[in-house]
Amino acid sequence: MKQIQIINGPNLNLLGVREPEIYGNQTFEDFFIELKHQFPEVSLHYYQSNHEGDIIDKLHEVGFRYDGIVLNSAAYTHYSYAIADAIKAIKTPVIEVHISDIYAREDFRKISITGESCLQIISGKGLPGYVEAIDKFVK
Repeated sequence: MKQIQIINGPNLNLLGVREPEIYGNQTFEDFFIELKHQFPEVSLHYYQSNHEGDIIDKLHEVGFRYDGIVLNSAAYTHYSYAIADAIKAIKTPVIEVHISDIYAREDFRKISITGESCLQIISGKGLPGYVEAIDKFVK
C-alpha cells in the first residue's frame, strides 16, 4: 500500500472560515475524510502546522520512506529557502499544491521558492488540486 503524506502550512487550519471567496467553505479535515474514501488503496496521512521548522521536521520524518508528499506550504512558498532545501534533501518526491491560483494574485505570490524543488506545481484548482496530486502518485 502506498503511503502519501499531505502537509499544509500556515493558516490552512482556517479553511472553511478564512476568506471563503478564495478558499471555499469546507474544512480540510472534512475534505481529508473524502480523500480517504476516494483513495482506499492508499495510506493517506495529514499534517498541518503554522510553523516553518515543524514543516521541515515533518518533511525529514517522512521524506525517506513515503511514496509521495503533497505540500501546500502556503505563504512559506514564496520565501522559505529552508523548506526548499528540505525538499531537495529528501528522497520522497513532492508535488506542491495551491488552492488559489498563485499566478493570478499579488506579485509576491507568483514566485514559488519551494516549487522549484518539486516535481510539479498544481495551482488554482481548489481542493481538487490535492486529488490531482494524489492521482499522480498512485499512477
